[in-house]
Amino acid sequence: MNSYDHVIVGAGSAGCVLAHRLSADPARRVLLLEAGPGDWNPLIHMPAGLARLVKHRSVNWDYHTEPEPALNQRRLWWPRGKTLGGSSSINAMCYVRGAAADYDAWAQETGDPRWSWPQVLPWFLRSEDNGRGASALHGTGGPLGVSDLRHHNPLSATFIEAAERAGYAPNDDFNGPHQAGFGLYQVTQRDGRRCSTATGYLKPVRGRGNLHVCTHALVQRVLVEHGRAVGVQLRRGRHRSQRIEAGEVILAGGAINSPQLLMLSGLGPADHLREHAIEVLADLPDVGGQLQDHLDICTLVDTPRKKLTYDHLNELTTTLRWLRKHDGPGSSNIAEAGGFVRSRLAEDARCDIQFHFVPALLDDHGRHRLPGDGYTVHACYLHPRSRGRLRLRSADPSQAIAIHANYLGDPAGHDLERMIEAARLSREILAQPPFDRYRGAAVFPERELRSDAEYADFIRRKAESVYHPVGTCRMGRDDRAVVDPELRVRGVQGLRVVDASVMPSLPSGNTNAPTIMIAERASAMILAGAG
Repeated sequence: MNSYDHVIVGAGSAGCVLAHRLSADPARRVLLLEAGPGDWNPLIHMPAGLARLVKHRSVNWDYHTEPEPALNQRRLWWPRGKTLGGSSSINAMCYVRGAAADYDAWAQETGDPRWSWPQVLPWFLRSEDNGRGASALHGTGGPLGVSDLRHHNPLSATFIEAAERAGYAPNDDFNGPHQAGFGLYQVTQRDGRRCSTATGYLKPVRGRGNLHVCTHALVQRVLVEHGRAVGVQLRRGRHRSQRIEAGEVILAGGAINSPQLLMLSGLGPADHLREHAIEVLADLPDVGGQLQDHLDICTLVDTPRKKLTYDHLNELTTTLRWLRKHDGPGSSNIAEAGGFVRSRLAEDARCDIQFHFVPALLDDHGRHRLPGDGYTVHACYLHPRSRGRLRLRSADPSQAIAIHANYLGDPAGHDLERMIEAARLSREILAQPPFDRYRGAAVFPERELRSDAEYADFIRRKAESVYHPVGTCRMGRDDRAVVDPELRVRGVQGLRVVDASVMPSLPSGNTNAPTIMIAERASAMILAGAG
């Protein structure tokens, strides 16, 4: 078939949700396009396999930023999922919605109360199948499996205990009445297996006759005629380009690929498009702009307790146990424990710093294998003021876009000050008595830091992304918004963007669950005939 009611570009965290919900109407013909392969790699489905997935470029877009001026001109690695399930197939599975106030802020920023917390909560609940059961803040029976970890390392419990000794409350549900505190993350798993959106949403409905799924399909541009999107042009492997017609085109490629495809299609900053000889169909200056991400600083400590951490797991034993029982270390998401803190620098009632604890030495996203055994605390500032942008390198759809993240780029130094606080709090927690019997030599930072300047130098040398880019197709009602609150692209009919790129600001936590919620909300809008 070459004609569909809905063509969805990107089978990731949002795209699989859209395919599931829209194809539930048998009268609608739906095509789901994915540039990567199917999610056949077994490392995707064994949760601890994520540690090995960093080396598999076949399921990863493998992006890098441009040299970052405030980070010693380093180019930071941005892994993004390139397979069915997208980044939900390669992430650490932490199920975090953020704070209620995040969504009330969205409602203000977009001018639409449908994005407020009371209005979005039902869509979180609809998606969720929580192993703890249903409650006012949790759902059951939804496609997305959410569960407690079947296995966690003893050091993860030590981290929680140390945080308590530092004065922070325990919290067994970061999506409960209060976000603040420390505990084990709930994860997007079902029965000890990763529950990506491909597993939870797409797999159960692949047999629908009105849903077609096409992998290895690189969409080159959206076809726009007389102000309306009428389809897409794509290429599969070495085959020639193909035209697919659509009643509606929905971009769900994520915060990098969706704005790139808009620009390749003539929808974006006019002067920039002309630089690449792309015909301007709509001047949308903020396509690719307003880029936001959580910057992350890791504190690493060696331990003399050998074979306690995950640094030197017996992979064969771990895999065999997981294949038999779907438990043990193979069922771990590695980043098992964490917490949320409202620091002394917080500007409102929300928590402003998030922690992830890893019972292993994790440097350069796990790509740099350090000798010995140890543990790592990730800390990120949740509400950065810095904004970056994406820009085309050329009009070639196969060439990666240039990512100017502009970390720590706010002129007042607001973000750096709070990253210093995050690093200080990490050291404070690790210095507590529960870690005494596990503590060895400092790995990073290599020595005790005594001044803001020393902390700033450490952050500029070692900070990395924690993989939460948003904002590059921001929704709103103002003249610079890329999409309206119904997620329709301004100035073009029959075209929407549904993914993390539409978020007007970062939520207070991981972005996967909010992206799934956005797709649930958008599906209902589309089915109800909005736009």
